[in-house]
Amino acid sequence: MKFVKSQMKQLIKENPELQTRLSSLIKEHELEKNFALKALYHSEVAEGGKYQLAYQALDPVKD
Repeated sequence: MKFVKSQMKQLIKENPELQTRLSSLIKEHELEKNFALKALYHSEVAEGGKYQLAYQALDPVKD
């Protein structure tokens, strides 16, 4: 599974919990939004994360 910025943005838009996590990552670690998106992807989506199935459902072409 691959990180796709547009998919990650859509997933965050649909999940208030992820919106909160993204904001806190940006503030706590002083990250740019793109880096925070990737960090959130790796912690919550990749490798069987909590939101993996929701992320994959957004992808019209599944791996």
